[in-house]
Amino acid sequence: MGFLVDIQKKLGDFQLDISFSSNVRRIGILGPSGCGKSMTLKSIAGIEQPDRGRIVIGTGDDPASNHVLYDSAKKINLKPQKRNVGYMFQNYALFPTMTVAQNIAAGLRLPAAQRDERVREMISRFRLQGLEDHLPGQLSGGQQQRVALARIMAYQPDLIMLDEPFSALDQHLKERLQHELISMLEGYQGQVILVSHSRDEIYRFSEELLIMEQGRILARGKTQVLFDHPHTKPVAKMTGCKNFSAARRLDAHTLRLTDWGIDLHLRREIPEEITAIGYRAHFFEPVWGERRENCIPFRLSGVDELPFERRYYIAPAGETAAGIAGPGSGTAEEPETICWFVQEEERRRLDASPAPDWLQLKEEAVLLLRD
Repeated sequence: MGFLVDIQKKLGDFQLDISFSSNVRRIGILGPSGCGKSMTLKSIAGIEQPDRGRIVIGTGDDPASNHVLYDSAKKINLKPQKRNVGYMFQNYALFPTMTVAQNIAAGLRLPAAQRDERVREMISRFRLQGLEDHLPGQLSGGQQQRVALARIMAYQPDLIMLDEPFSALDQHLKERLQHELISMLEGYQGQVILVSHSRDEIYRFSEELLIMEQGRILARGKTQVLFDHPHTKPVAKMTGCKNFSAARRLDAHTLRLTDWGIDLHLRREIPEEITAIGYRAHFFEPVWGERRENCIPFRLSGVDELPFERRYYIAPAGETAAGIAGPGSGTAEEPETICWFVQEEERRRLDASPAPDWLQLKEEAVLLLRD
């Protein structure tokens, strides 16, 4: 098990230049729309042809066991049907005039008896009994997804690729189908790549994560590690961090947060290359009365009430907030409003008290970042 992708492709002003390999079973690719996620999958599937590079499935020690899908130097470019790669599109791409059974059988190159047996096996495995003669237009979104996955699994691919499979669904259906899809893939021993711009989908699904931006890999690593320790400001933003301040290192344990107007004291040692901190919106601790260490003033500029969450927006009070870029702050731009997101239990506690005077930063939640 394993694969290698090392390709370059220019399309107009856009340049895809991506290189990675992996042996883990569940890989996520996260990035904004237009960053090259889908183009990467289409290149692996053979729908798009790179300008140069290599795509190999089975990167083991024995070269004879490797399945070379594309190699520009050796002029290898297998047709999509020869690649043994399953590709689930955003809209599932079911044939609208074919029944469920016919959709699952499409593309199977087996004798009739074996093909029918494989279709029956997929019908049972993906809980489609009684729907064999239905057309896609008669199915729910969840049923369509199961048919699309059954069609892919019927021909036993080496690699399955899921391209934004939940993007067109409402939130309730999306969460249910995410859970169903993970369950349905549990018995699949091959590798699966999930492409998404949703952090929640990627975090729930993937063991290993690639973060893409403008056709390149911005970061790569174990999914939880990248979320917990993003190391750079762009990666922290992609993993959902809302709050940032430029930082100037004063000593091994002190940072001056020039956007927020405080000196941040940490027990851990601060690397010299740190230029910013990130702080996730749910982790502030409200403080009443006397100021404690590592607190910012609660200068409320707005509130949003959501069904199960309240969002406070706090005006920063640092050097740059006053229109002055401090030495080493790295920017003269007005800093962004600070976000504090409060869940239901904390919201009830706040409703029973006056507004806090301060918000305290917890050391374990501070992300030390480079620009």
